Amino acid sequence: MRTFFEFDRHGATFSREILGGLTTFVTVAYIIVVNPAILETAGIPRDASMTATILTAVFGTLLMGIYAKRPFAIAPYMGENAFIAFTVVQALNHSWQTALAAVFISGVLFTILTLAGLRSWLSKAIPRTLKYSFAVGIGLFLAFIGFSDMGVVALGVQGAPVKMADISALPVLISIGGLLLISILLAFRVVGAILIGMLLTTAAMIAAGLQPLPDKLVSMPPSLAPIFLQIDFAAAMTWGFIGVITSVLVMDFVDTMGTLIGLSSRADLLDDNDNLPEIEKPMLVDALSTIAASLFGTTTAGVYIESAAGIEQGGKTGFTAIVVAILFALALFFSPVLTIVPGAAYGPALVVVGMFMLQSVARFDFDDYTELMPGFLTVTLMIFTFNIGVGITAGFIAYVAIKLLTGKASSVHPGMWILAALSLTFYLFYPYH
Repeated sequence: MRTFFEFDRHGATFSREILGGLTTFVTVAYIIVVNPAILETAGIPRDASMTATILTAVFGTLLMGIYAKRPFAIAPYMGENAFIAFTVVQALNHSWQTALAAVFISGVLFTILTLAGLRSWLSKAIPRTLKYSFAVGIGLFLAFIGFSDMGVVALGVQGAPVKMADISALPVLISIGGLLLISILLAFRVVGAILIGMLLTTAAMIAAGLQPLPDKLVSMPPSLAPIFLQIDFAAAMTWGFIGVITSVLVMDFVDTMGTLIGLSSRADLLDDNDNLPEIEKPMLVDALSTIAASLFGTTTAGVYIESAAGIEQGGKTGFTAIVVAILFALALFFSPVLTIVPGAAYGPALVVVGMFMLQSVARFDFDDYTELMPGFLTVTLMIFTFNIGVGITAGFIAYVAIKLLTGKASSVHPGMWILAALSLTFYLFYPYH
Protein backbone atom coordinates (compact mmCIF):
# COMPACT_ATOMS: atom_id res chain seq x y z
CA MET A 1 0.00 0.00 0.00
CA ARG A 2 2.87 2.36 0.76
CA THR A 3 4.18 1.86 -2.77
CA PHE A 4 0.72 2.27 -4.32
CA PHE A 5 0.29 5.69 -2.74
CA GLU A 6 3.95 6.65 -3.41
CA PHE A 7 4.69 7.16 0.28
CA ASP A 8 8.38 6.48 -0.24
CA ARG A 9 8.72 9.08 -2.97
CA HIS A 10 7.16 11.84 -0.89
CA GLY A 11 8.43 10.82 2.54
CA ALA A 12 4.85 10.46 3.76
CA THR A 13 3.56 8.51 6.75
CA PHE A 14 0.11 7.15 7.50
CA SER A 15 -0.27 9.38 10.56
CA ARG A 16 0.55 12.55 8.61
CA GLU A 17 -1.68 11.52 5.70
CA ILE A 18 -4.59 10.92 8.08
CA LEU A 19 -3.93 14.23 9.83
CA GLY A 20 -3.78 15.96 6.46
CA GLY A 21 -7.08 14.37 5.44
CA LEU A 22 -8.77 15.38 8.70
CA THR A 23 -7.52 18.94 8.34
CA THR A 24 -8.60 19.26 4.72
CA PHE A 25 -12.03 17.85 5.50
CA VAL A 26 -12.64 20.24 8.38
CA THR A 27 -11.70 23.23 6.21
CA VAL A 28 -13.83 22.01 3.29
CA ALA A 29 -16.82 20.71 5.28
CA TYR A 30 -18.52 24.10 5.19
CA ILE A 31 -19.47 23.34 1.58
CA ILE A 32 -21.96 20.78 2.92
CA VAL A 33 -24.03 23.68 4.25
CA VAL A 34 -22.98 26.64 2.08
CA ASN A 35 -23.47 25.10 -1.37
CA PRO A 36 -27.10 24.06 -0.73
CA ALA A 37 -27.83 27.48 0.77
CA ILE A 38 -26.59 29.24 -2.37
CA LEU A 39 -28.31 26.87 -4.79
CA GLU A 40 -31.58 27.17 -2.88
CA THR A 41 -31.81 30.71 -4.27
CA ALA A 42 -31.94 29.08 -7.71
CA GLY A 43 -34.86 26.89 -6.64
CA ILE A 44 -32.90 23.71 -5.91
CA PRO A 45 -34.29 22.04 -2.75
CA ARG A 46 -31.81 22.50 0.08
CA ASP A 47 -32.01 19.02 1.65
CA ALA A 48 -31.59 17.17 -1.65
CA SER A 49 -28.83 19.61 -2.58
CA MET A 50 -26.90 18.72 0.56
CA THR A 51 -26.97 15.06 -0.39
CA ALA A 52 -25.87 15.91 -3.94
CA THR A 53 -23.02 18.05 -2.59
CA ILE A 54 -21.71 15.24 -0.38
CA LEU A 55 -22.07 12.53 -3.04
CA THR A 56 -20.18 14.70 -5.53
CA ALA A 57 -17.39 15.23 -3.00
CA VAL A 58 -17.19 11.51 -2.21
CA PHE A 59 -17.10 10.52 -5.88
CA GLY A 60 -14.52 13.08 -6.95
CA THR A 61 -12.23 12.94 -3.92
CA LEU A 62 -12.16 9.13 -3.85
CA LEU A 63 -11.30 9.06 -7.56
CA MET A 64 -8.61 11.68 -6.94
CA GLY A 65 -7.03 9.50 -4.26
CA ILE A 66 -7.22 6.13 -6.01
CA TYR A 67 -6.65 7.13 -9.64
CA ALA A 68 -4.71 10.41 -9.59
CA LYS A 69 -3.00 9.70 -6.23
CA ARG A 70 -3.02 13.38 -5.25
CA PRO A 71 -3.90 14.88 -1.83
CA PHE A 72 -6.63 17.11 -3.22
CA ALA A 73 -10.28 17.32 -2.20
CA ILE A 74 -12.98 17.61 -4.86
CA ALA A 75 -16.31 19.33 -4.21
CA PRO A 76 -18.73 21.72 -5.92
CA TYR A 77 -16.89 24.97 -6.59
CA MET A 78 -17.64 28.16 -4.74
CA GLY A 79 -17.99 30.92 -7.32
CA GLU A 80 -19.38 28.64 -10.00
CA ASN A 81 -22.36 27.84 -7.75
CA ALA A 82 -22.97 31.56 -7.25
CA PHE A 83 -22.65 32.13 -11.02
CA ILE A 84 -25.31 29.49 -11.68
CA ALA A 85 -27.65 30.70 -8.94
CA PHE A 86 -27.42 34.46 -9.22
CA THR A 87 -26.49 35.00 -12.88
CA VAL A 88 -27.77 32.08 -14.95
CA VAL A 89 -30.99 31.49 -13.01
CA GLN A 90 -31.90 34.79 -11.39
CA ALA A 91 -30.45 37.34 -13.84
CA LEU A 92 -30.83 35.44 -17.12
CA ASN A 93 -34.05 33.65 -16.11
CA HIS A 94 -32.97 30.13 -17.05
CA SER A 95 -34.27 27.24 -14.98
CA TRP A 96 -31.88 25.40 -12.68
CA GLN A 97 -32.48 22.29 -14.78
CA THR A 98 -31.19 24.17 -17.85
CA ALA A 99 -28.25 25.52 -15.87
CA LEU A 100 -27.28 21.97 -14.92
CA ALA A 101 -27.20 21.15 -18.63
CA ALA A 102 -24.41 23.72 -19.03
CA VAL A 103 -22.52 22.02 -16.21
CA PHE A 104 -22.95 18.59 -17.82
CA ILE A 105 -21.90 19.80 -21.29
CA SER A 106 -18.81 21.56 -19.94
CA GLY A 107 -17.86 18.37 -18.07
CA VAL A 108 -18.15 16.28 -21.24
CA LEU A 109 -16.09 18.78 -23.23
CA PHE A 110 -13.43 18.80 -20.52
CA THR A 111 -13.27 15.02 -20.56
CA ILE A 112 -12.71 15.02 -24.32
CA LEU A 113 -10.04 17.73 -24.12
CA THR A 114 -8.28 15.91 -21.29
CA LEU A 115 -8.25 12.53 -23.01
CA ALA A 116 -6.91 14.21 -26.15
CA GLY A 117 -4.02 15.60 -24.09
CA LEU A 118 -4.90 19.22 -24.85
CA ARG A 119 -5.44 20.29 -21.25
CA SER A 120 -2.06 18.89 -20.21
CA TRP A 121 -0.34 20.57 -23.17
CA LEU A 122 -1.94 23.89 -22.34
CA SER A 123 -0.91 23.67 -18.70
CA LYS A 124 2.73 23.24 -19.75
CA ALA A 125 2.46 26.39 -21.87
CA ILE A 126 2.04 28.58 -18.80
CA PRO A 127 5.24 30.49 -17.90
CA ARG A 128 6.83 30.09 -14.48
CA THR A 129 5.91 33.50 -13.12
CA LEU A 130 2.22 32.94 -13.86
CA LYS A 131 2.35 29.48 -12.26
CA TYR A 132 3.78 30.96 -9.08
CA SER A 133 1.29 33.81 -9.21
CA PHE A 134 -1.51 31.23 -9.02
CA ALA A 135 -0.15 30.01 -5.68
CA VAL A 136 0.32 33.54 -4.31
CA GLY A 137 -3.07 34.74 -5.51
CA ILE A 138 -4.89 31.69 -4.19
CA GLY A 139 -3.10 32.09 -0.87
CA LEU A 140 -4.15 35.71 -0.46
CA PHE A 141 -7.63 34.82 -1.70
CA LEU A 142 -7.83 32.21 1.05
CA ALA A 143 -6.58 34.71 3.61
CA PHE A 144 -9.23 37.21 2.55
CA ILE A 145 -11.96 34.59 2.91
CA GLY A 146 -10.49 33.65 6.28
CA PHE A 147 -10.55 37.21 7.61
CA SER A 148 -14.14 37.52 6.41
CA ASP A 149 -15.13 34.27 8.14
CA MET A 150 -13.41 35.50 11.29
CA GLY A 151 -15.43 38.71 11.22
CA VAL A 152 -12.32 40.88 10.97
CA VAL A 153 -13.26 42.44 7.62
CA ALA A 154 -16.70 43.43 6.38
CA LEU A 155 -18.38 45.10 3.43
CA GLY A 156 -17.61 48.80 3.30
CA VAL A 157 -19.18 51.67 1.42
CA GLN A 158 -18.85 53.09 -2.09
CA GLY A 159 -15.24 54.06 -2.63
CA ALA A 160 -14.08 51.76 0.17
CA PRO A 161 -15.46 48.28 -0.62
CA VAL A 162 -14.13 46.64 2.55
CA LYS A 163 -13.47 47.83 6.07
CA MET A 164 -12.51 46.50 9.46
CA ALA A 165 -15.49 44.99 11.22
CA ASP A 166 -16.38 45.27 14.90
CA ILE A 167 -13.47 43.36 16.38
CA SER A 168 -14.77 43.97 19.90
CA ALA A 169 -17.50 41.37 19.33
CA LEU A 170 -16.93 38.19 21.33
CA PRO A 171 -17.01 35.78 18.33
CA VAL A 172 -14.37 37.89 16.57
CA LEU A 173 -12.17 38.00 19.67
CA ILE A 174 -12.39 34.22 20.03
CA SER A 175 -11.50 33.83 16.36
CA ILE A 176 -8.52 36.17 16.69
CA GLY A 177 -7.47 34.11 19.70
CA GLY A 178 -7.69 31.02 17.48
CA LEU A 179 -5.40 32.66 14.94
CA LEU A 180 -2.85 33.50 17.65
CA LEU A 181 -3.10 29.96 19.02
CA ILE A 182 -2.39 28.39 15.63
CA SER A 183 0.51 30.79 15.12
CA ILE A 184 2.04 29.87 18.47
CA LEU A 185 1.61 26.15 17.85
CA LEU A 186 3.27 26.54 14.47
CA ALA A 187 6.14 28.47 16.03
CA PHE A 188 6.73 25.51 18.35
CA ARG A 189 6.46 23.09 15.39
CA VAL A 190 3.46 21.29 16.91
CA VAL A 191 2.17 18.62 14.54
CA GLY A 192 -1.48 19.21 13.69
CA ALA A 193 -1.32 22.87 14.74
CA ILE A 194 -4.03 23.99 12.33
CA LEU A 195 -6.47 21.21 13.23
CA ILE A 196 -5.85 21.66 16.97
CA GLY A 197 -6.47 25.38 16.63
CA MET A 198 -9.73 24.85 14.77
CA LEU A 199 -11.04 22.31 17.27
CA LEU A 200 -10.14 24.41 20.33
CA THR A 201 -11.66 27.52 18.77
CA THR A 202 -14.86 25.58 18.07
CA ALA A 203 -14.88 24.38 21.68
CA ALA A 204 -14.46 27.98 22.87
CA MET A 205 -17.39 29.11 20.71
CA ILE A 206 -19.57 26.34 22.16
CA ALA A 207 -18.49 27.16 25.72
CA ALA A 208 -19.34 30.83 25.17
CA GLY A 209 -22.82 29.89 23.97
CA LEU A 210 -22.09 31.23 20.47
CA GLN A 211 -22.21 27.90 18.67
CA PRO A 212 -25.06 25.54 19.57
CA LEU A 213 -24.56 21.84 19.90
CA PRO A 214 -26.51 19.75 17.39
CA ASP A 215 -29.98 18.53 18.37
CA LYS A 216 -29.07 15.01 17.26
CA LEU A 217 -25.92 13.17 16.41
CA VAL A 218 -27.07 10.93 13.56
CA SER A 219 -29.55 11.47 10.74
CA MET A 220 -30.47 9.65 7.54
CA PRO A 221 -29.43 11.36 4.29
CA PRO A 222 -32.16 13.46 2.65
CA SER A 223 -33.60 12.00 -0.55
CA LEU A 224 -31.84 12.89 -3.80
CA ALA A 225 -34.96 12.18 -5.88
CA PRO A 226 -36.13 15.81 -6.44
CA ILE A 227 -32.94 16.77 -8.30
CA PHE A 228 -31.34 13.52 -9.51
CA LEU A 229 -30.97 13.47 -13.34
CA GLN A 230 -33.11 16.61 -13.63
CA ILE A 231 -31.24 18.12 -16.61
CA ASP A 232 -33.06 20.06 -19.34
CA PHE A 233 -30.96 19.59 -22.48
CA ALA A 234 -33.63 20.88 -24.85
CA ALA A 235 -33.66 24.36 -23.33
CA ALA A 236 -29.86 24.47 -23.42
CA MET A 237 -29.64 23.82 -27.16
CA THR A 238 -30.09 27.47 -28.16
CA TRP A 239 -27.73 30.16 -29.47
CA GLY A 240 -28.50 32.35 -26.52
CA PHE A 241 -27.25 29.71 -24.12
CA ILE A 242 -23.82 29.38 -25.73
CA GLY A 243 -22.50 32.24 -23.62
CA VAL A 244 -23.49 30.42 -20.45
CA ILE A 245 -21.83 27.17 -21.55
CA THR A 246 -18.67 29.05 -22.58
CA SER A 247 -18.52 30.90 -19.28
CA VAL A 248 -18.92 27.68 -17.27
CA LEU A 249 -16.31 25.96 -19.47
CA VAL A 250 -13.66 28.67 -19.15
CA MET A 251 -14.29 29.28 -15.43
CA ASP A 252 -13.84 25.59 -14.66
CA PHE A 253 -10.78 25.29 -16.88
CA VAL A 254 -8.84 28.19 -15.41
CA ASP A 255 -9.97 27.55 -11.82
CA THR A 256 -8.91 23.90 -11.94
CA MET A 257 -5.62 24.49 -13.72
CA GLY A 258 -4.67 27.40 -11.49
CA THR A 259 -5.65 25.58 -8.32
CA LEU A 260 -3.86 22.37 -9.32
CA ILE A 261 -0.61 24.15 -10.11
CA GLY A 262 -0.84 26.42 -7.08
CA LEU A 263 -1.48 23.57 -4.66
CA SER A 264 1.11 21.33 -6.31
CA SER A 265 3.69 24.07 -5.97
CA ARG A 266 3.00 24.26 -2.24
CA ALA A 267 3.05 20.46 -1.88
CA ASP A 268 6.38 20.26 -3.76
CA LEU A 269 4.81 18.07 -6.43
CA LEU A 270 6.06 20.07 -9.45
CA ASP A 271 9.00 18.82 -11.51
CA ASP A 272 12.18 20.72 -12.43
CA ASN A 273 10.26 22.57 -15.15
CA ASP A 274 7.53 23.59 -12.70
CA ASN A 275 5.00 21.25 -14.28
CA LEU A 276 2.81 18.75 -12.44
CA PRO A 277 3.70 15.24 -13.65
CA GLU A 278 0.72 13.35 -15.06
CA ILE A 279 -1.46 16.42 -14.64
CA GLU A 280 -3.98 14.85 -17.01
CA LYS A 281 -5.00 12.44 -14.23
CA PRO A 282 -6.28 15.03 -11.72
CA MET A 283 -7.71 16.99 -14.64
CA LEU A 284 -9.66 13.94 -15.81
CA VAL A 285 -10.92 13.45 -12.25
CA ASP A 286 -12.08 17.07 -12.28
CA ALA A 287 -13.90 16.60 -15.59
CA LEU A 288 -15.62 13.38 -14.52
CA SER A 289 -16.57 14.94 -11.17
CA THR A 290 -18.28 17.80 -12.98
CA ILE A 291 -20.31 15.34 -15.04
CA ALA A 292 -21.25 13.44 -11.88
CA ALA A 293 -22.16 16.67 -10.10
CA SER A 294 -24.65 17.65 -12.79
CA LEU A 295 -26.25 14.20 -12.68
CA PHE A 296 -26.53 14.33 -8.88
CA GLY A 297 -28.13 17.76 -9.20
CA THR A 298 -25.42 20.25 -8.25
CA THR A 299 -22.93 22.57 -9.95
CA THR A 300 -19.39 22.37 -11.32
CA ALA A 301 -16.99 20.40 -9.14
CA GLY A 302 -13.24 20.60 -8.93
CA VAL A 303 -10.12 20.72 -6.78
CA TYR A 304 -10.55 22.79 -3.63
CA ILE A 305 -7.97 25.39 -2.65
CA GLU A 306 -8.62 24.48 1.01
CA SER A 307 -6.70 21.27 0.30
CA ALA A 308 -3.67 23.44 1.06
CA ALA A 309 -4.56 23.16 4.77
CA GLY A 310 -4.13 19.38 4.68
CA ILE A 311 -0.97 19.67 2.62
CA GLU A 312 0.51 21.94 5.28
CA GLN A 313 -0.17 19.21 7.84
CA GLY A 314 1.77 16.62 5.85
CA GLY A 315 -0.76 15.26 3.34
CA LYS A 316 1.23 14.51 0.18
CA THR A 317 -0.35 11.44 -1.45
CA GLY A 318 -3.69 10.06 -2.58
CA PHE A 319 -4.25 8.48 0.82
CA THR A 320 -5.03 11.96 2.16
CA ALA A 321 -7.80 12.29 -0.43
CA ILE A 322 -9.21 8.88 0.49
CA VAL A 323 -9.42 9.96 4.14
CA VAL A 324 -11.31 13.09 3.05
CA ALA A 325 -13.69 11.01 0.90
CA ILE A 326 -14.45 8.66 3.80
CA LEU A 327 -15.20 11.62 6.07
CA PHE A 328 -17.52 13.11 3.46
CA ALA A 329 -19.31 9.75 3.23
CA LEU A 330 -19.77 9.73 7.00
CA ALA A 331 -21.13 13.26 6.74
CA LEU A 332 -24.17 11.79 5.01
CA PHE A 333 -25.16 10.38 8.39
CA PHE A 334 -23.35 12.67 10.84
CA SER A 335 -23.87 16.06 9.19
CA PRO A 336 -25.41 17.59 12.38
CA VAL A 337 -22.08 17.01 14.16
CA LEU A 338 -19.61 17.56 11.35
CA THR A 339 -21.01 20.93 10.31
CA ILE A 340 -20.79 22.68 13.69
CA VAL A 341 -17.31 24.08 13.02
CA PRO A 342 -18.06 27.81 12.61
CA GLY A 343 -16.35 30.33 10.40
CA ALA A 344 -14.70 31.73 13.51
CA ALA A 345 -12.82 28.41 13.78
CA TYR A 346 -11.86 27.63 10.18
CA GLY A 347 -11.28 31.29 9.24
CA PRO A 348 -7.94 31.46 11.10
CA ALA A 349 -6.84 28.24 9.39
CA LEU A 350 -7.41 29.80 5.98
CA VAL A 351 -5.43 32.90 6.98
CA VAL A 352 -2.49 30.76 8.08
CA VAL A 353 -2.58 28.70 4.88
CA GLY A 354 -2.60 31.95 2.90
CA MET A 355 0.58 32.94 4.71
CA PHE A 356 2.25 29.66 3.76
CA MET A 357 1.36 30.04 0.08
CA LEU A 358 2.82 33.54 -0.05
CA GLN A 359 6.35 32.15 -0.22
CA SER A 360 6.04 31.54 -3.97
CA VAL A 361 6.29 35.29 -4.54
CA ALA A 362 10.04 34.94 -3.93
CA ARG A 363 10.26 33.13 -7.30
CA PHE A 364 8.82 36.04 -9.27
CA ASP A 365 11.17 37.59 -11.83
CA PHE A 366 11.21 41.16 -10.53
CA ASP A 367 13.69 42.28 -13.20
CA ASP A 368 11.56 41.38 -16.23
CA TYR A 369 8.43 43.52 -16.26
CA THR A 370 6.94 41.52 -19.14
CA GLU A 371 6.83 38.63 -16.67
CA LEU A 372 6.17 40.57 -13.48
CA MET A 373 3.14 42.61 -14.56
CA PRO A 374 1.02 39.62 -15.73
CA GLY A 375 1.84 37.84 -12.48
CA PHE A 376 0.97 40.93 -10.46
CA LEU A 377 -2.35 41.34 -12.27
CA THR A 378 -3.16 37.67 -11.68
CA VAL A 379 -2.60 38.00 -7.94
CA THR A 380 -4.33 41.32 -7.39
CA LEU A 381 -7.37 40.70 -9.58
CA MET A 382 -8.03 37.35 -7.93
CA ILE A 383 -8.41 39.21 -4.66
CA PHE A 384 -9.95 42.51 -5.72
CA THR A 385 -12.61 40.90 -7.93
CA PHE A 386 -13.07 38.02 -5.47
CA ASN A 387 -12.84 35.65 -8.42
CA ILE A 388 -9.95 33.26 -9.11
CA GLY A 389 -11.04 32.88 -12.73
CA VAL A 390 -10.88 36.62 -13.40
CA GLY A 391 -7.33 36.83 -12.04
CA ILE A 392 -6.08 33.88 -14.08
CA THR A 393 -7.71 34.93 -17.35
CA ALA A 394 -6.49 38.51 -16.93
CA GLY A 395 -2.98 37.17 -16.40
CA PHE A 396 -3.14 35.08 -19.57
CA ILE A 397 -4.32 37.99 -21.68
CA ALA A 398 -1.85 40.45 -20.17
CA TYR A 399 1.08 38.07 -20.66
CA VAL A 400 0.46 37.62 -24.39
CA ALA A 401 -0.41 41.28 -24.97
CA ILE A 402 2.68 42.65 -23.17
CA LYS A 403 5.03 40.18 -24.86
CA LEU A 404 3.53 41.04 -28.25
CA LEU A 405 3.75 44.81 -27.75
CA THR A 406 7.33 44.65 -26.47
CA GLY A 407 8.60 42.62 -29.42
CA LYS A 408 8.94 39.35 -27.49
CA ALA A 409 6.12 37.43 -29.14
CA SER A 410 8.52 34.68 -30.25
CA SER A 411 9.08 33.72 -26.61
CA VAL A 412 5.40 32.96 -26.08
CA HIS A 413 4.48 29.27 -26.12
CA PRO A 414 1.84 28.47 -28.78
CA GLY A 415 -0.45 27.20 -26.05
CA MET A 416 -0.46 30.60 -24.37
CA TRP A 417 -2.06 32.14 -27.45
CA ILE A 418 -4.86 29.59 -27.14
CA LEU A 419 -5.25 30.30 -23.42
CA ALA A 420 -5.37 34.03 -24.09
CA ALA A 421 -8.02 33.52 -26.76
CA LEU A 422 -10.10 31.35 -24.44
CA SER A 423 -9.71 33.98 -21.74
CA LEU A 424 -11.01 36.65 -24.10
CA THR A 425 -14.15 34.59 -24.71
CA PHE A 426 -14.65 34.55 -20.95
CA TYR A 427 -14.96 38.34 -20.95
CA LEU A 428 -16.90 38.49 -24.21
CA PHE A 429 -19.60 36.06 -23.09
CA TYR A 430 -19.61 36.70 -19.36
CA PRO A 431 -23.00 38.21 -18.41
CA TYR A 432 -22.21 41.50 -16.69
CA HIS A 433 -25.13 41.76 -14.27
